[in-house]
Amino acid sequence: MPDLSAAPRRLAVLGSPIAHSLSPALHRAAYAELGLDWHYDRAEVASGELEQFLAETTGGTGTGTGTGDRPWRGLSLTMPLKREVLPLLDTVSPLALSLGVANTVVIDDDGRRHGHNTDVDGIVRTVEAHHDARPESATILGGGATASSAMWAAWQLGARSFSVHLRNPMRAGELTSLASELGGDISIAPLTELGTLAPLDFVISTLPGGVADDLPLRPRSESSILFDVAYEPWPTRVASTWSADGGIAFSGLDMLVEQAVSQVRLFTGRAQEERLDDEDRVRAAMRAAVGLPETGSTAAGAAGSAGSATATASTSVTTSPVA
Repeated sequence: MPDLSAAPRRLAVLGSPIAHSLSPALHRAAYAELGLDWHYDRAEVASGELEQFLAETTGGTGTGTGTGDRPWRGLSLTMPLKREVLPLLDTVSPLALSLGVANTVVIDDDGRRHGHNTDVDGIVRTVEAHHDARPESATILGGGATASSAMWAAWQLGARSFSVHLRNPMRAGELTSLASELGGDISIAPLTELGTLAPLDFVISTLPGGVADDLPLRPRSESSILFDVAYEPWPTRVASTWSADGGIAFSGLDMLVEQAVSQVRLFTGRAQEERLDDEDRVRAAMRAAVGLPETGSTAAGAAGSAGSATATASTSVTTSPVA
């Protein structure tokens, strides 16, 4: 692992819109806890602008500076850049390559860009920390980059069949290919057909905030999970309805924290699965930075609150999955 403790570094989250992003708060808290003199900011980068941004800020070599003499160390990516970045990378992790989605770019001392996906970690660790879910099937709402990560996470948690619902079923090609790669069965339907389904056991909504509010989702039992990547306000209306009907609803804010923890691991030179020194302390600082309790989750619902602390995030943002 390279010694990064002495050198000031620069990092940023990129996307559009980006003013709402909580990533700067999370990462600044983490690097302060780790004693690193690193500067993490945000930059508005729209679709089609990423290549120019990289050329102008990292000089085409990855080692350019933007804040004093701070070399770049890494980038967090949100929509619409998670797919656009792939051809601009020197290496891509096997997971990011399979998903066709990278939300993390590590820039090494030679200026090479290395792409990773930590969104899957965000979902899996959130669920596993507070629930022993092992779903046989999963319902995925949405068809964007986060939906691909959601499908992989559901597969990692045990799902082997997937029901995908999106506004335009013609845009489900990448998810269909991914399900085939995972060896799972998949069905595709418009969101309007959700009302015809029986109660559900495991749902991940990757829809932007507010889009899922009036969808007719019903839990099958008190252990049934809805993971809503939207998180402001929390609980969302669909999460409130789900929990009122007896299910457990998880928030995208927990996901945001956990995917950022994996990013910090990578940016500090560790493998994605390698824990930070005193990681629990770092995680607690990150959670506090976005208004979460140091332990527990934002899970809403009787079964969820019995097994973990229930909290409501107080940070006011306009959300889109996931930044």
